[in-house]
Amino acid sequence: MPLSHSLVALLVTTIWGLSFVVIKLGVGTMPPLLLAALRFLFAALPAVFFVPRPKTGWRKIVAYGFFLGVAQFGLLFAALAIGMPASLASVVMQAQVFFTILFATLFMGERPGPHQVIGGLVASLGLVLIAWPRMTGGGAVPFLMTVVAAASWGVANIVSKRAGRIDMLGFIVWSSLVAPLPLFGLSLWLDGPTQVFAALRHIDGGTLAAVAYLAYPTTIFAFGIWAYLLSRHPAATVTPFALFVPVAGILGSALILGEAMHPIEAIGGGVIVLGLAFNIFGQRLMRRVV
Repeated sequence: MPLSHSLVALLVTTIWGLSFVVIKLGVGTMPPLLLAALRFLFAALPAVFFVPRPKTGWRKIVAYGFFLGVAQFGLLFAALAIGMPASLASVVMQAQVFFTILFATLFMGERPGPHQVIGGLVASLGLVLIAWPRMTGGGAVPFLMTVVAAASWGVANIVSKRAGRIDMLGFIVWSSLVAPLPLFGLSLWLDGPTQVFAALRHIDGGTLAAVAYLAYPTTIFAFGIWAYLLSRHPAATVTPFALFVPVAGILGSALILGEAMHPIEAIGGGVIVLGLAFNIFGQRLMRRVV
């Protein structure tokens, strides 16, 4: 993968890491599923009236919208609302890297190269180091919800790869139409109409800013670029970059939310960066050694 694509992938994962902080702030003022519904509503409208529908079947558009919008973010937002720490969520969600590589191997015949396997294992060690100090909190239910959300993200990645080299801006915008109604319906069912409509009536500038950040840089830009990269490179090349998300998430949580950072997390972040560096440059290094 070209260095320029690698740098863009790091920008995307930084945006995603900070989004966990924004989500944590947002679910403090609004029911989580309602916040997720507004995120995808803003991502779809009014853009859908100006962005052409991508040249792919409706099944892929609907499948991507469901697994990314309803399954992944519905579960993630709910987990954060019931006690999942933002920094730990940013770590656990990166299980999507391994789900994506597994699904790509099983269903698309992709095989990771030796440097990708080594880089992935090194970065995974960093992931474990980051998660270890925080595994005592949060509870089993929000943790398991976040793991299922990560698996849903893995499925969404495979759907976007199967869509091929299409207009990814259109793919993200049109697939965002799928999520708002199911998420809004689930919020009405689980939170109750009184709480939902009260939250809408009393929405403030901070909540709108959170929705805007989640809709535009996080969804339209970041997921659009991510889908573009997946359509042009093997999953084992692209997805390990997502292991940088916890680094940005933990730094953002410490600076903005005041969540304590354990010293071992700094070491884990360094190990992740080392693993990503080997994923990017390892093939050239191994050729020189051999």
